Amino acid sequence: MRRREFVGLVGGLAAWPLAAGAQQAKPIARIGLFLPPPRNPEVEAFLAGLRDLGWVEGQNAHVEYRDAGGDDSRLPALAAELVGLNVDVLVTATFPGILAARRATTKIPIVMIVGPDLVTAGLAASMAHPGGNITGQTFFLTELAAKRLEILASLAPAMTRAGVLLQRGNPLNDSTMRAMTAAAQALKVELRPVEVDVPGDLGSALSTVASTAMDGLVITDANAFVTSPIVGAIVEKCRVPSIAAPIVASRGAAPVGYGVDFTAMFRHAAVFVDKILKGANPADIPIEQPTKFRTVINLKTARALGVEIPPAVSLRADEVIE
Repeated sequence: MRRREFVGLVGGLAAWPLAAGAQQAKPIARIGLFLPPPRNPEVEAFLAGLRDLGWVEGQNAHVEYRDAGGDDSRLPALAAELVGLNVDVLVTATFPGILAARRATTKIPIVMIVGPDLVTAGLAASMAHPGGNITGQTFFLTELAAKRLEILASLAPAMTRAGVLLQRGNPLNDSTMRAMTAAAQALKVELRPVEVDVPGDLGSALSTVASTAMDGLVITDANAFVTSPIVGAIVEKCRVPSIAAPIVASRGAAPVGYGVDFTAMFRHAAVFVDKILKGANPADIPIEQPTKFRTVINLKTARALGVEIPPAVSLRADEVIE
């Protein structure tokens, strides 16, 4: 071998580890996750979804996690903080979370884990082609409230006055009540809206509920109600047939739950993040809607409240908790 060729070979071998190292040193994806409630099992479902798609914390991904502790007023500051960290994608849930993210950035991609109709809210051009920097999953929030009223009517056939538990100041309260009004008229039921502060003083919330006469109670899908212990206390105070999200019934805060599977939606949100981290534009990623709805009956809670579950309601249950 000629000397010049030998020197070139040795130089090439010496440089090879450096080149290989440079190829392996890919930048770690930074995911900004901020949510209204404190950390809960749904967050773990989202992280598990990321791992299923090959995004492992500490290896090729890092999740900057923030929560508002149940106080929606803190969401704008959390969103701004994560934007300041220059994350690759923002992930959040609920209408207040999406509004905070959108106001914080129009450039960084945003994934909505679960929330309202973005087209109606003016935050997306269409379901198939959102057209902006937001995509993710929506669900039939207002329609679900109306459906819960129908199930509640079968749970309490003699009901003439239905309480509707609303988070005070929630921007979706008006549309929720409008959707429920048509169902209430058909059922000949008078709606009694009950607005409470969450987070807020439990005594004040219970006083507000106690002053409202009702034969049944529909608990709306304000995210605070899904996670707050106030809901269980309100249901116990009312001691009337009540219905909420499936996860609320699973946790024993209501005897019956009907709606989407939030845990599954958190896990599926990782699919949107994966697409974006691999180069997809959120403007072109269709917004999805859930196709499966669950009915959960918690017999233990029902017995404690003195609520009888009719056979017709039991037969539709996907899960019965003894």
